[in-house]
Amino acid sequence: MSQALANLLAILDLEKIEENIFRGRSPQAGWQRVFGGQVIGQSLVAASRTVEGRQPHSLHAYFLLEGDPSVPILYEVERIRDGGSFSTRRVVAIQHGRAIFFTSISFQVAEEGFDHQFDMPEVPMPEDLPGEKDLIEKFLDHMPGPMKAYFASERPIEIRPTDLSLFMGLAPREPRRSAWIKAAGTLPDDPRLHQCVLAYASDMTLLDAALVPHGKSIFSKDILAASLDHALYLHRPFRADEWMLYVQDSPFSGSGRGLTRGLIYARSGDLIASVMQEGLIRRKRPA
Repeated sequence: MSQALANLLAILDLEKIEENIFRGRSPQAGWQRVFGGQVIGQSLVAASRTVEGRQPHSLHAYFLLEGDPSVPILYEVERIRDGGSFSTRRVVAIQHGRAIFFTSISFQVAEEGFDHQFDMPEVPMPEDLPGEKDLIEKFLDHMPGPMKAYFASERPIEIRPTDLSLFMGLAPREPRRSAWIKAAGTLPDDPRLHQCVLAYASDMTLLDAALVPHGKSIFSKDILAASLDHALYLHRPFRADEWMLYVQDSPFSGSGRGLTRGLIYARSGDLIASVMQEGLIRRKRPA
């Protein structure tokens, strides 16, 4: 297990300080704001610790303020309802006395039902794609400064894009992209830990799908990009330490916002999760 993944598991292990109240911390990696996937994952941990015998199936969240990585985040869980089949929780993340994020999460008892899904697209398999070390060696000189710093640092989620032309420049292209993702090491067998790691990873690379048709990325110096809301639907059991294909597209952008969608498949072809997100994609104004 990489040190970055060990650090992720540590920040997902929230401290319980009172009934329905948990405290989380951020990695001290020099980031100016808290990564959105971290708050999503920690909120799912907090909610899951108040539910027994049911698995999360949907999460709907709004980002309100930038998180401060230098201080802990307080998570307050409200037990909205426990019904015969479903349990609903509301989680508010608080820093400096203000809500920075809130989410509603629904849990369900396991049951059988009608079954269908979109087929997984045909893409190169992860073993046929270069690893991140190979990408750095091959494309480092072509990457802008922020992207170079991002890929040079160790991260808890390994990403292998299926389209390497993204590293060759920022020419406008179709608002679609896909990448294989997985935890950078073996995880314990606890299914809820795998769900929380996937929740963390589901916020990665998504907004770029709304920027590539304009020849931009979240690393572009003239772009201000941030997640506004996030929805995650969990469909089937999975392991987050095995390769998953994250297929993304953006059906719309306008008014300083971009809408993105994602489908996450196990390498077997089973659809395991769906994601939707609207993000701020604004040109930076002169100082």
